[in-house]
Amino acid sequence: MKHPANILFALVIGAMAAAAEVVPLERAHAHNDYEHERPLLDALDHGFCSVEADINLVDGALLVAHSRRETKPGRTLEALYLEPLKQRIEKNGGRVYRNSDAQFWLLIDIKGSGQATWPVLNNVLKQYKDMLTSYKGKKVKPGPVSVVVDNADRDIAAEKVRYAAIDGRLRHLEQDMPVELMPWVSSSWSDVFSWKGDGEMPAEEREKLREIVKKTHDQGRKLRFWALPRPWVVWPVLYEEGVDFLNADALDKLRDFLLEQK
Repeated sequence: MKHPANILFALVIGAMAAAAEVVPLERAHAHNDYEHERPLLDALDHGFCSVEADINLVDGALLVAHSRRETKPGRTLEALYLEPLKQRIEKNGGRVYRNSDAQFWLLIDIKGSGQATWPVLNNVLKQYKDMLTSYKGKKVKPGPVSVVVDNADRDIAAEKVRYAAIDGRLRHLEQDMPVELMPWVSSSWSDVFSWKGDGEMPAEEREKLREIVKKTHDQGRKLRFWALPRPWVVWPVLYEEGVDFLNADALDKLRDFLLEQK
C-alpha cells in the first residue's frame, strides 16, 4: 500500500506538469519576434503558432534584424529559427508542440532586394525541407512548419517546387491568385481603417472589416493586420470578427487574452 504522503506528492507533481504544459494558440502572431530576449523561444513558451523574422542579405548570410545597420554576426535565420525548430520537431515526434498538430507559421520579411535575397533564402529553406510545407503546382504536402515570405512574389511564383508561399496584400484578393501560392494576406491597419481604438469601432468600419474577413475566407486564405493601434483594445474586435492572426509585441498580454477567450 502506498503511503498517503507519496500519493500526495505524485498528485502535486502531476498537477505541476499539467500546469506547465503550454497551450498552442493558433491565432497568436509574434510581430518582429527577433526583438525579444529569446527569439522564437519566448514565443513558443507563450504558445504562439506564428512568428515573424525580418532578414537582410549581408555577405551571403541571412541576418535577422529590422534593418541592415542593426544586423549582428551570428544572428542568422538558421541559428535563431530554422535550426531550433528542426531540433524541437525531432524531439517532439514531428510536431512543434508535443501534444498538438497545430500548424506553425514562419513569416519571413525580406528587407532590401527580394530578387537578390530569394535565391539565398530558397537554398537555405531546402536544407530544412523535411519539416516544411512544400508546394508543387496545386499539390500541397503539409509539414509542421509553413513558411510565408514577403517581398519576393515573382521569384517564389516561378519555382516549380516551393518550400515557401507568399504573404500577399489586400489588393491580391482581386487578382484570383492560387491559394496554394498565397495562403495569407496582410495589411497595415491604418491603410484600411481610421479607428485607433478610442471608444467603439464605427459601425461602417466594423462592417468593412467583416467584409474583408469574409472575402479572405471565401478564397480560403488567412488574414492579418500589423501596426495595430492600442492592440489590447483592437484584439477583441479582430477576434470576434474572425481575423486569423492577432499581431502582438507583448507576448504575455496576447496569450492571456486568447486564453481568456478559450
